[in-house]
Amino acid sequence: MNIVMDVFNWLIAAGPTVLLPVIITIIGMIFGLRIDKAFKSGLTLGIGFAGIKLILDFMTTNVGPAAKAMVERTGAHLTALDVGWGSIAAVTWASPIIAILIFAILAVNIVLLIIKRTHTLDVDIWNYHHMAIVGVMVYFVTKNIALGVGSSIVMALVTFKLADWSQPMTEKFFGMPGVSLPTVSALSSLVIAWPLNWLLDRIPFMRRNKFSIRDAQKYLGFFGDSMIMGLLIGMAIGFFAGYNLMKIMQLGVSMAAVLVLIPKMTSLFMEGLMPISDSAQKWSEKRFKGRKLFIGLDAAVVVGNADVITTALIIIPLTILMALVLPGNQVLPFADLAVVPFRVALVVALTNGNLLKNIIIGLVVTASLLWCGTSTAPVLTEIAKSVGIKLGANSLYISSFAATSMIQSFAVYFAFTWHPLISIPVLLIIFAGVWYFFDGIKHVNAAMDAQNQKSAQA
Repeated sequence: MNIVMDVFNWLIAAGPTVLLPVIITIIGMIFGLRIDKAFKSGLTLGIGFAGIKLILDFMTTNVGPAAKAMVERTGAHLTALDVGWGSIAAVTWASPIIAILIFAILAVNIVLLIIKRTHTLDVDIWNYHHMAIVGVMVYFVTKNIALGVGSSIVMALVTFKLADWSQPMTEKFFGMPGVSLPTVSALSSLVIAWPLNWLLDRIPFMRRNKFSIRDAQKYLGFFGDSMIMGLLIGMAIGFFAGYNLMKIMQLGVSMAAVLVLIPKMTSLFMEGLMPISDSAQKWSEKRFKGRKLFIGLDAAVVVGNADVITTALIIIPLTILMALVLPGNQVLPFADLAVVPFRVALVVALTNGNLLKNIIIGLVVTASLLWCGTSTAPVLTEIAKSVGIKLGANSLYISSFAATSMIQSFAVYFAFTWHPLISIPVLLIIFAGVWYFFDGIKHVNAAMDAQNQKSAQA
C-alpha cells in the first residue's frame, strides 16, 4: 500500500500532463483497448492540456491588464474572465480524483440501465467532464472525497433523467430517433426553460405567436464566426481600456487567435477520448442486448440547426450588453460566446422554433449563467491554479458558461457545500418529486396513445 501511495503521490506531483495519460490509459484498457491505443489516447489528452495551459497564459497576459483598465475607466465591475468550457474541461480532467469520478458516473449509468430507470446509454465519455467538475469543485472546497463523488453521482442521476425526458422533443424537432442528448451544457437550460415556457404559454399573445426567422443566419453569419467575434471583442476591450489604435488592433488579433486556438486544443481531448468512447459503447451493448436504448450523444449533433443558430446569433450580442448592466454580475463574456448554440439548442426544440420565446428564455438562461458564474469564479480560479495553470498575480478571476455556472450544476454544488446535512436532503426530495411528476406524465401519455390506437383500429 505504501508503494501504491508513493506512486500515486509521485504522479500528482508530476502534474496533469503526466497524470492524464496514465489515468486515460488505465480507463481505456478496462474497456478493452489495446495498451498501445489506450496510451496514445492518454498522451493525446496530455498534449491537449499542455496546449490549453499555454493559450490560457497567453490570454490572461493580454486581456487581463486591458480588462482591468476597462473596469477602472468605465466603472464596470467585470472581474471574472470567461475562459471557455474547453479550459474548464482541461482543469477537470487534470484533477487527481478524476478517475474516481468518471467511474462513478459510468457506474450510475450502468446501474440505472440494469434497474430500468433510464433508457439513455451515454457513450459520450468526453462530456462526463460536465458532471465531474461539480465533484472536483465540491472536493476542493470541502476536502471530503465522499461529498465530491456524491455530488457527481447526483449530477449523473439528474443528467440521465433529463436526457430521457427531453428525448421525445429531440426526436420530434431535430428528427433524430433513438438518440438522446445527455450533454449538461444543453440540458441545464431546460431546468429554467420548462417552467418559463409553461408560464409564457399562459399569455395569449405568446401562445399564438409563431414568429420564426430561418434565413437570418445569412445576415448575421459573418459576425457569428468565432475569429471575427474574438477580433471585435478584443478591440472593444482595448477601446474601453483607453488603448491607442495599435494596441487595440494587437489585442483584437490576440483574442481572435485565442478563439481559434482553444477549439483546436480541445479537439485533441475529443480525439483522444474517441477510441475509449467507442470501446465503452461496444462494452455496454454486449451487456444490454434486447433493451430499448437511446444512444446518448454530444449535443453538437444538433447545434447546426437553422433555428438554433439564428437564436444564438441574436443572443450573443445581447449577452454582452446584459453582462454590463446585470446587477451583481462580474463575468466578462468571451470564449464561451462561441458555444451559446449549445445553451439554446434544447430551448429551441422545447418551443418548437418559436423565436420570440427562444430569445426570452435564452436571456433568462444567460442571466443565470452570469450570476452563477460570478458566485463560483473564485473557487474555479483556485482550482485552475492548483493543477498548474499560472494566471499571474494581477490576473482576473476565471469563469465560464460551463462548470457550476449552469443552474443544475450550481444547485448540486451549492447543496453539497452549504450545510450538506440540510441542503442535500432538500435537493434529493425536490429531484424525487420532479422525477415522479415527469414519469407520471410519460405513463399518462403512453396510456392515451395506446387508447387512441385502439380507437383508430376499432
